[in-house]
Amino acid sequence: MLALGKINRLTVKKQVKFGFYLDGLSWGEILLPNNVAPAGLEIGRELDVFLYLDSEDQLIATTEQPKIKVGEVAQLQVIATTKVGAFANWGLKKDLLVPFSEQQIPLKEGQKYLLYCYVDNSNRIVASSKLDRHLHKTDPVYHIGDKVEIIISDQTDIGYKAVVNHQHWGVLYKNEVFKPLRRGDKMPAFIVKVRDDGKIDLRLNATTYKQALELTEQVLKKLQQNGGKLALTDKSSPELIYASFGVSKKAYKQAIGSLYKDKKIVISEHGIMLVPQN
Repeated sequence: MLALGKINRLTVKKQVKFGFYLDGLSWGEILLPNNVAPAGLEIGRELDVFLYLDSEDQLIATTEQPKIKVGEVAQLQVIATTKVGAFANWGLKKDLLVPFSEQQIPLKEGQKYLLYCYVDNSNRIVASSKLDRHLHKTDPVYHIGDKVEIIISDQTDIGYKAVVNHQHWGVLYKNEVFKPLRRGDKMPAFIVKVRDDGKIDLRLNATTYKQALELTEQVLKKLQQNGGKLALTDKSSPELIYASFGVSKKAYKQAIGSLYKDKKIVISEHGIMLVPQN
């Protein structure tokens, strides 16, 4: 089934002077203009194209990749404000409309905003800065440790609000963040917990057994490189630990605790030291 505002695989049906017509099945023939057609395109070939409406509201195909697709969230720059709303640059010739009714605050030209893209009741591809209106429409079905993609939204007193997989809201707590984050930053994260109210707790680093094992090996290697001593204890600052190993203080404490239990290191108030092995 074809989808407006998304990538679809269509077959080249015929060539004309100004481009190619693709087989849109029940949607009829869909034009792929010459300027976005790949070189050597032949009739019968299947092609991945993005479907949208041109400036005359005619269905058209392109091989260009937009910065946002229907059902996604992205940070886009507003390039114009008009009587019908604001227009954002989404990487295509026709700009993306953000109607006044879908603006959380009046959008300003030149500024960037997190927007959600969808098809409205008039079959237009539009965007909204009212993310609460469009996210968390379905129950979040995730498991502890699942890897997800997040987009940073706002900083709060407890950490950062983030969009999870373009569908739900999640929270990165500040004690799990050890680098500056900005609105619109996109990165992988991991599910810590899905609460009864549907809220999602996140962290930037996975805490699987394999990664814990890798961290203990990194600590041992760093000790060997530093003459058997390392001035990082379980009392060291989270920032210093992250700068050295790229992990949370909790993960580091677990790693050196495991090494201590295996009698591979000793821990003092000044740091950790390798135990000589016979």
